[in-house]
Amino acid sequence: MILIDGLLGKIMNSLTEYLTFNVQSRRGFVNITPDIRKLVTKSKVQEGLCLVNAMHITASVFINDNEGGLLHDGKRPKRVLVKIIGE
Repeated sequence: MILIDGLLGKIMNSLTEYLTFNVQSRRGFVNITPDIRKLVTKSKVQEGLCLVNAMHITASVFINDNEGGLLHDGKRPKRVLVKIIGE
């Protein structure tokens, strides 16, 4: 899609793509960086924003370093103990 900026008269590039990912278990992690890089190149956008949105209520997108320790921690069940102040 090519948009025309009415104020400046410049041509602006944009691209919309829908990606689908399936994981083997209830919780999974998919590194989509290479896919997004290819789409940005395909869009021919030179500067601007890249919006990546999870379109499902039970999905999320997070940005972090690709470290094995982070992925390991993300897969472990979370148990939180809360200490009530003053008790």
